[in-house]
Amino acid sequence: MSVAAAEAAERPGWVSAWPDALAFVGGLALAWYAGWQTTDLVWSLWLSSLGIGYAVIVWSVFSPALRLQREGSAGAAVAALIGGVFMLAFFTVHFGMFHLVHSVFLNMFFPVGPKVAGLFNLELYAEVVQRYWYFLPMALLAERQAFRFAPLPPAPPPTSVKAADIEARKARNALSSPASSVAGPYKNVVRLHLLIFFFAGAHFLKLDSFLVYAVVYAVYFFPWRLLAGAKPAASG
Repeated sequence: MSVAAAEAAERPGWVSAWPDALAFVGGLALAWYAGWQTTDLVWSLWLSSLGIGYAVIVWSVFSPALRLQREGSAGAAVAALIGGVFMLAFFTVHFGMFHLVHSVFLNMFFPVGPKVAGLFNLELYAEVVQRYWYFLPMALLAERQAFRFAPLPPAPPPTSVKAADIEARKARNALSSPASSVAGPYKNVVRLHLLIFFFAGAHFLKLDSFLVYAVVYAVYFFPWRLLAGAKPAASG
């Protein structure tokens, strides 16, 4: 069986999306019960993008070392661990600066508490965490696939040029590379930007309502990965 066929056989169906539905209902219930307005929704999404996104980065840069160590490749695991430390240092600054600059603009249009001069306001971030930390478990539930521990597939012959062996080699390289999954949190940053623009437009047009929030939450928690995985596999 080829790698593509094996992945298709293991691909989860729509039944696996029930945690996404649970997170969607939980997010709506939280927003309704707490009487959240646009400011609350925007900052809760910002916090989830920062917190869950950084957790995904940490997992992405260190999980290859765990896979290699589990396979018995101690030397490769140490090399992956060292590379992961340097990558984590880079992405800590890069990903953190993304959200820092983002938060400055957010606080201009959707202030949390009194405005305070300065770029880095610890009181602002402490207030955001205190208010919206309980949205993080639902966001984590929606992003649970990013934390799966997929073992490395068997290594194909190094000189083989068969299509199945080339696919297996690509799969191994992706899973053993610390940079294999760090694009996901940045995609979520783009999605966060789009949702915030939507919220801001709805707010200033006086269209913000619970129905609008429900639609946006549905988009946020929808299991898009299942649509991406629903493409028919090539025959042969």
